[in-house]
Amino acid sequence: MIIPLTHPFLGDIVGKKEDVVDVLVIGAGASGGAFTWSLSMAGIKVVCLDQGGWVPLDAYPTNEPDSQLHWQTDFHPNPNIRALQEDYPVNEENTPIAPLMYNAVGGSTIHWGSHFPRFHPSDFCVKTQDGVADDWPMTYAELEPYYDLNDRHHGVSGLRGDPAYPPKPERPCPPHPTGPGGEILARGFNKLGWHWWSADNAVPSVRYDGRERDTGAYLRSFSSSDVIYWPKALQQGARLKTHARVREILVDESGRAKGALYYDSSGDVQIQLAKVVVLASNGIGTPRLLLNSKSALFPNGLANTSGMVGKNLMHHPCGVVVGVFDELLGTDDGPRGSTMLSQQFYETDTGRGFLRGYDMQINGGTTAPLASALGGLQGSSVSWGANHHKEFNERFRHTIGITLMTEDLPEEHNQITLDPLLTDSHGIPAPKIDYKVSENTNKILDHAVDRGREVLEASGAKEVLSTKLRRNAGWHLLGTARMGSDPQTSVVDRWGRAHDVPNLLVIDGSIFTTSASINPTSTIEALALRTADWVKGEGLSILG
Repeated sequence: MIIPLTHPFLGDIVGKKEDVVDVLVIGAGASGGAFTWSLSMAGIKVVCLDQGGWVPLDAYPTNEPDSQLHWQTDFHPNPNIRALQEDYPVNEENTPIAPLMYNAVGGSTIHWGSHFPRFHPSDFCVKTQDGVADDWPMTYAELEPYYDLNDRHHGVSGLRGDPAYPPKPERPCPPHPTGPGGEILARGFNKLGWHWWSADNAVPSVRYDGRERDTGAYLRSFSSSDVIYWPKALQQGARLKTHARVREILVDESGRAKGALYYDSSGDVQIQLAKVVVLASNGIGTPRLLLNSKSALFPNGLANTSGMVGKNLMHHPCGVVVGVFDELLGTDDGPRGSTMLSQQFYETDTGRGFLRGYDMQINGGTTAPLASALGGLQGSSVSWGANHHKEFNERFRHTIGITLMTEDLPEEHNQITLDPLLTDSHGIPAPKIDYKVSENTNKILDHAVDRGREVLEASGAKEVLSTKLRRNAGWHLLGTARMGSDPQTSVVDRWGRAHDVPNLLVIDGSIFTTSASINPTSTIEALALRTADWVKGEGLSILG
């Protein structure tokens, strides 16, 4: 917003503005951490604002009796249920997929399962290859060096040679064991002649870069941005202000970003001025902030001349299949997240009746055996009554789960807007989600559940539980400030620079042109590192 002396939120703080920093980053999650580390390494003066705080490494130990209760209360992935002071509400009444995100230093990586696949080369050119959606204004080859750099920072565990990908360097750490469940499923995949491979995982399998290997002893992640990037960024001179809720981006009379107006931890209004403003607030938070930053120059929201801010929301609609086996398959012990994947059905095959495809992520039998036994994700709960203990014992530590993650193609009617009534605790308009699962995605889900059942049966499952669409699958919030070469159909260019505002950058998942069918964190961080290098080189002019 243009800053007049009568701005209603400035009050008497005009004239008490802090020094102008080189770069202001809003959001300390995956992209904000990687970007800030890279710039601070070059001596660029960076300040980051995050509306959450630090989550202790020893938070939520799994050996406590009430551990799983935290997932349903103060550590729930849905901010509407968690409802902490640092959260903001989201109107989710018009979507079958609930928003899942976390406000803290580290962002949603505090919660994540550390599955760390890369996009495929085809994911950057689906319009050219399959005649659908749009091509990215960049290629896999351009991003590949940043995938490699990011892998080294995390200490990715994996196995080189996956035939589904172009050749990768030797993985920084050895692969995690697939466990007895994974071994059983591998036999099923082999029987069907389908691809499978050890999954890249952001959790080191051995001691790495001063960090001990993660044994899954805590609900919170040990491969989150607050562990990987932020300690080094702060050592290099970056500044991080926690519990700082940004209300709007400020602009000057020429339409350039000038800084941000925010509430500090005491609820007082503050201003942080900067030469460059960078949004790293996820696919809901970023469009929310842009739409709330209205002025005479940008009456429909900042950087929204195209009308594309908030449009083209993409999730990864997920199905789940779980096989029940006679064999004892595992406990809670072991690393977080997937240790195997199959990309047999990743690329388009028009004979299947849909475009693009899906990824099969195998949990190997060591993830949340209690939840699997109770059947909550599959909609097939253990019955109460005389047979309860029998059914429970047949499932507990006898299940293998497969997550079926589909590619969601961009559609303008899937969007984030501002709710006309709902606000956060500071009176800032809250976001509203309008989202429908497309016909193409429904066909993918049908095919994926059928193939999931097929591989479990080929592996010897005596019972298969399934659900076609998980509601609690809204981790991946993509496409709402999309990247493109045409300012009429996109919000930012190939570097994440807003078409309308020359010194405003967006670096989170909202810039995705398409979604692929895999977890996006590896790609989000690689894009942030790539944009940071551009700022340090060709983009230095935006620092003025």
